Amino acid sequence: MADARGVTQVVAALIWDEQNRFLICQRPAHKARGLLWEFVGGKVELGETRQEALVRECREELAITLSVGEIFMEVDHVYPDLTVHLTLFHASIAEGTPQLLEHNDMRWIPVQDIDRYAFCPADETILRELKRVDGRQKEAEE
Repeated sequence: MADARGVTQVVAALIWDEQNRFLICQRPAHKARGLLWEFVGGKVELGETRQEALVRECREELAITLSVGEIFMEVDHVYPDLTVHLTLFHASIAEGTPQLLEHNDMRWIPVQDIDRYAFCPADETILRELKRVDGRQKEAEE
């Protein structure tokens, strides 16, 4: 759903597993930004809250039910074909095991492996913040 400014509202989930890895998904080859990696999520539809959209998207794309938490970060990004306002929520899997219903691939990765993957440009600011937070946590543990 685009707002009055023509900005498409997009939501995504930051889902961690018990080994301190987070879930990333590879976009289908035939879609815009094909084969780039991203957080699972999608566009907010008319009449949905951002949280409702995230639950719906994860059900459609991975066959899981999410428990949506607080916002981790929000970013704006201009692509050649659209402008997005991306809201990344902390989330956990309440029910189900992720299945590849739409994506080309999915992985659970630790923060230190971020640079091994080519992500969608809108995610770059978020990934830098994840690395910064992870670095601070490691310093605090020492």
